[in-house]
Amino acid sequence: MLRNRLQKRGFLCNFATTRGNAALAPKCPAALASVAEESVTMNIKDIAKALGVSVSTVSRALQDNPMISLAKRDLIQRYARDHHFVLNTAAARLRQSRPQESRYIAVVLPQFEHYYFSCILTAIELTLSAADYFVIAVQTGDCYARERSAVEALCQQRVAGIIISLAKDTTDYRHIVAAQEQGIPLVFADRICTGVRTSRVVVDDYAAAVTATEHLIACGCRRIAFLGATMNLEISKNRFNGYRDTMRRHHLAIDERLVCQCDNRAEAEALTPTLLALEPRPDGFFTINDDTALGVLYSAKRHGFNVPRDLQICGFADGIRARSCEPSLTTIEQRGDAVGREAAQVLLDTLQGRVPAGQFLNRIVKTKLVVRNTTLPPQSDKVEG
Repeated sequence: MLRNRLQKRGFLCNFATTRGNAALAPKCPAALASVAEESVTMNIKDIAKALGVSVSTVSRALQDNPMISLAKRDLIQRYARDHHFVLNTAAARLRQSRPQESRYIAVVLPQFEHYYFSCILTAIELTLSAADYFVIAVQTGDCYARERSAVEALCQQRVAGIIISLAKDTTDYRHIVAAQEQGIPLVFADRICTGVRTSRVVVDDYAAAVTATEHLIACGCRRIAFLGATMNLEISKNRFNGYRDTMRRHHLAIDERLVCQCDNRAEAEALTPTLLALEPRPDGFFTINDDTALGVLYSAKRHGFNVPRDLQICGFADGIRARSCEPSLTTIEQRGDAVGREAAQVLLDTLQGRVPAGQFLNRIVKTKLVVRNTTLPPQSDKVEG
């Protein structure tokens, strides 16, 4: 389905079938006939099927590519020798050259309407277009199934590279590994999988969460709620860990009732009255993003609470709505434009050979606290537990 849409947009792809048909020359005529017959019938696909690996993995292993582990290379090369298979290197070089000739780079993001991701996409497009690449943008809707289908279709189209931010419910990363095995350079942007070895660009989520929580504490908050996303995401784990460690460092108890999975405005508007009805109630909120913070803000105001006098709020993103709401939102500036530029540059460096084969880059974009009117002025440097 996605593939058809890409084709309608004019994206062309070429496919090459690599077959090996040269055999070692045995001395025995009977053996010659046997080997010739086996050589004609066996190809890379047969080897891949027999060993349970991809065709591209077989091709690279037979060319001794260091991207394939030594153990796997030995296994594949031994199998090929045992079956008298010789790689057609000319066809293999032709097949491998095609992805590099493509001027299309795919950007796979959870949402386009989200301010942060729209900033990432815009910065990527500007950076890549300056290098004469075209961007194919795909929105997954934070859905693993759509993400997997998109990546598989983009690989079939032989894009030059992929920049991806994972969906919230992605826990199976085989489609990412398969893209790498096909020789398509891949860069994670913001939402990553630590178990996949590839280049990545992230923000300093842990340090940002520490900064946000420290600010709320300095402004007088003692019972701080944390509203985060699913713990499948590294960003959610890192921000929670920053919040938790800061509370512990100040000897402030963490009420488990105040740690909630809630990462959008609608959920926050529904949840906030329940949290504010607790005894004792929370006096501060640190949220995974600005939309969630705005849900807390508007719900609290509707129920007669004054922000920041009765409760204080810190978000994460610094989008347009953070500046235009009333009162304006204290938040962490996430710098999506910087994440997008870095991700695009890392991919360009990889495509243009400035990153050695088998090496990956890890870039961290620094955030900063933007203080507005949902928090009070800091009271003092001394915090009582």
